[in-house]
Amino acid sequence: MRIRAAVLNAMGAARPYATSKPLTIEEIELEPPGQGEVLVRMAAAGLCHSDLSVINGDRPRPTPMALGHEAAGVVEELGPGVEDLKKGDHVVLVFVPSCGHCNPCAEGRPALCEPGAAANTAGTLLSGARRLFRRDGKPVYHHMGCSAFAEYAVVSRHSAVKVDPTLPFEEAALFGCAVLTGVGAVVNTGQVRAGSSVAVVGLGGVGLASILGAVAAGARSVVAIDVSDDKLKLAKELGATHTFNATEADLIEKVKAATKGGVDFSIEMAGATRAFETAYRITRRGGTTITAGLPPPSATWAMPSTNLVAEERTIKGSYIGTCVPSRDLPRYIELYQQGKLPVNRLMTHKLKLSEINEGFDRLHEGKAVRQVVTF
Repeated sequence: MRIRAAVLNAMGAARPYATSKPLTIEEIELEPPGQGEVLVRMAAAGLCHSDLSVINGDRPRPTPMALGHEAAGVVEELGPGVEDLKKGDHVVLVFVPSCGHCNPCAEGRPALCEPGAAANTAGTLLSGARRLFRRDGKPVYHHMGCSAFAEYAVVSRHSAVKVDPTLPFEEAALFGCAVLTGVGAVVNTGQVRAGSSVAVVGLGGVGLASILGAVAAGARSVVAIDVSDDKLKLAKELGATHTFNATEADLIEKVKAATKGGVDFSIEMAGATRAFETAYRITRRGGTTITAGLPPPSATWAMPSTNLVAEERTIKGSYIGTCVPSRDLPRYIELYQQGKLPVNRLMTHKLKLSEINEGFDRLHEGKAVRQVVTF
């Protein structure tokens, strides 16, 4: 079938993207689902920094690539071997498909699935197949097994989680990345307990989701740090007890003074080594620093090893919030429906597919939290 999709033909386009248009809206061919795959009609897809990192070249991927990975839609067709979904089911896409058989999957850590990671790097589906082609027969690569900035997508069954059909699509889409990653970093990676103190450095959609997760977990102090006063204001509205602009003089000392020596858990969501250093320095003795931001692969940080040992610090990475999607997505959605995770507050813009380049300009400039393309 022929579909319209946002295709990235080359990385590193000049800004503004509204002028250079790194994403072109093209009509391409989509093959039917193969063994263990499903055809999904897209309803909503969010713009995420992980998409932007491919556009600007920070996370190199093969091109041409149909982008988009945070999305929700409706099952339209089942490939051979798919028996636990039916046409009409509402699903949220997950950007790391899990094979269920590799060592991480066997340990209950599907976010670290080895074949899933290899397929995402190669730009294929979990099976190694590609279902997207140009009219001349040349392949178009899949983005993180989803390629969600399109009218339809074929994905692995392991990239889709069935969800409550009463949940609006534009809200459901946010659960696939922003909420899984942000809330999961708090409750899964950090295992934050009621009464703990938590700081979040970097208040994009994922960082603000961490604020929501910390509040829902019962943290007594929730510290929000960013360079945007507008995002700090929103964090306060979402339950942050303290807010600090990252450009303030003596920031570390101010945070430590407000939290009586530093926080129990500090979570870096900015994707920058300077932000991670801030997160580490505001963590108390014996505390845990979590990083879920993804800086360029060349970025490094000089770790103060003596401090790490003498203060019994813990540093943890968090990918997709250390999630088990089939377990966590329904739980987080129920919390949202109960009013305990106001995820809808993260959505700042709704776009048409044709407006997607302008949307990535806003994301780069920090003028949006979560923008959603609706179909």
